[in-house]
Amino acid sequence: MQDKIKLKEQPIDRFYRYVRFFFDSGTTLGTLLMIMVIIAMFWANSPWTTTYHQLFETKIAIGYEGFRIEETLRHWINDFLMAYFFFLVGLEIKREFIDGHLSTIRRASGPLIGALGGMILPALIFLAITWGTPAVAGWGIPMATDIAFAVGFLSLASGIVKRSGKPFLTALAAADDIGAILVIAFFLTTGIDMGNLLAALVYFLIMLGGNFMGIRNTWFYLIVGIFGLWVALLLSGVHATLAGILAALCIPARTKITEESYKEVLVSRSEQFASASVTPTGLLTAEQVKIIQGVIRDSKRALTPLQRIEKDIKPFVNFLVLPVFALANSGISLEGNLLKMITHPLSLGIMAGLVFGKLFGILTANYFASKLGLSQLPEGMNWKILAGLSSLAGIGFTMSLFIAGIVFKEPDMLAIAKIGVLAGSAISAILAISWLRYASNKTVSGT
Repeated sequence: MQDKIKLKEQPIDRFYRYVRFFFDSGTTLGTLLMIMVIIAMFWANSPWTTTYHQLFETKIAIGYEGFRIEETLRHWINDFLMAYFFFLVGLEIKREFIDGHLSTIRRASGPLIGALGGMILPALIFLAITWGTPAVAGWGIPMATDIAFAVGFLSLASGIVKRSGKPFLTALAAADDIGAILVIAFFLTTGIDMGNLLAALVYFLIMLGGNFMGIRNTWFYLIVGIFGLWVALLLSGVHATLAGILAALCIPARTKITEESYKEVLVSRSEQFASASVTPTGLLTAEQVKIIQGVIRDSKRALTPLQRIEKDIKPFVNFLVLPVFALANSGISLEGNLLKMITHPLSLGIMAGLVFGKLFGILTANYFASKLGLSQLPEGMNWKILAGLSSLAGIGFTMSLFIAGIVFKEPDMLAIAKIGVLAGSAISAILAISWLRYASNKTVSGT
């Protein structure tokens, strides 16, 4: 067994260790988002409710004379910050297709078929409840799954469920996100400006060209993605967050050096470092510094830009973008008749779609697919566990709130939609965790 590197631990190191443990915990993000929802609900129904709405309706403008973009703070959060969320989603989807649970037909068939059933049935249930009412426009809301919340709640289940269920749920949610993105792009986009849409295509091609030419610098994709692609899509009428998905597709997924070459370089540089002269002061020599810088440079070349950027951006999205989005979009005023809001066809349609549509849509789609020989359950998973995972997929939260904000501009309808999303997501989470704990006990006991 190799010896661990011995470090002189300082008080600040212990603090960093606790911080890392907090942020690496599987339940941290879900807990943080729930706290933000509670804060938003309390704030929006407190004596300071005016300050909540005034804050997020504050107008913010950027640009210069002759070119100016002015939006409310809420719109900047939903259109700009959430583009980073979709960028991360795009990176995760691309990774899953290259070397993940969507990389082969055999591995992808179950999650893809399940995601298809988990989008179609919720939409059909919603349409059946809201048909003939203005609420019918929100049919895309219960189709979505919040992967962060779903995986976060899965961490509360037993180890055997997490080991077999997390890969499947992650792939399912990734496929579900693809469906939600397509719904936004093709069904929730109106009033297209073809000139700006063409400009967006040009910027997209520039980023693809950069990938083809071997450009690995993050700043190239960031600058062209924000100041080119994002702005052009915003002005075109297509929802600007789709810039995040398109930009993610352009990020290189190739290493600069092979794995074998990297191993040889590390061995060579390690030998050079060991034979380098040392100083009595404890400071490194110029030769040693040069060797270390070479290791850093070669390590960066051995890591794909896709993996490096995904790792770097994930904390920013999870612990800033999503909590701010939850705070800005979960503040629902309950001054009216809460019972009337919950029993409104819009709210009922969303809740039924998330709770029943996701559960039976994913479960039955996979059942019939397995009977037809199109897919099979992953190793270690049974139908009881799949039922719990299907219910977890009913946690729509972030994606459902996001789609609701696109569909409904009238405040009362949007508030009712948010009530349905929050209630449906909460019910799905409670049912899923309760069932998964029951299923895990049955799995362990062999019944």
